[in-house]
Amino acid sequence: MQDIYSTGHVHENMDHPLGPALYTVSCMHCMSVSLAQDGEGLGAMWGREKAQELLKNAGFVDIDIHQLDHDIQNDYYVMRK
Repeated sequence: MQDIYSTGHVHENMDHPLGPALYTVSCMHCMSVSLAQDGEGLGAMWGREKAQELLKNAGFVDIDIHQLDHDIQNDYYVMRK
């Protein structure tokens, strides 16, 4: 799975090179679309912790998170079910 690299805590994402842009998109689109469809309203910056929690709840195990040197925006999740 590919997802935005973030912690889910604004104060821990202050040095993220794309943080301001990602939070803007998250608030103006992702979160509002989710809430409009009775979702949790997590937005794009929901973070690794919440992603791991929801993946575990869905039955995935051995969750590993990787980053690529050339990609400052994404985490890559490898897991099994």
